[in-house]
Amino acid sequence: MSQTPFTAAPSTAAAVELDGKDLPAFCPNPNMPHWSSHPKVFLELDAAGHAKCPYCGTLYQLKAGAVVHAH
Repeated sequence: MSQTPFTAAPSTAAAVELDGKDLPAFCPNPNMPHWSSHPKVFLELDAAGHAKCPYCGTLYQLKAGAVVHAH
């Protein structure tokens, strides 16, 4: 019997939009229920302003026109 590697089902949920004031980005976000939480992880946004949680797969993206302040 051949085994295929496990792949997560594609997410149909819309990405969580972040504004500059919402940074640093982290998951789980405040709108998620506590019963389904995983350890808090800070997310690094890519050059296009996107990130994906390594635990739950939630997608995050910067809102169009968001102002990001450097630290």
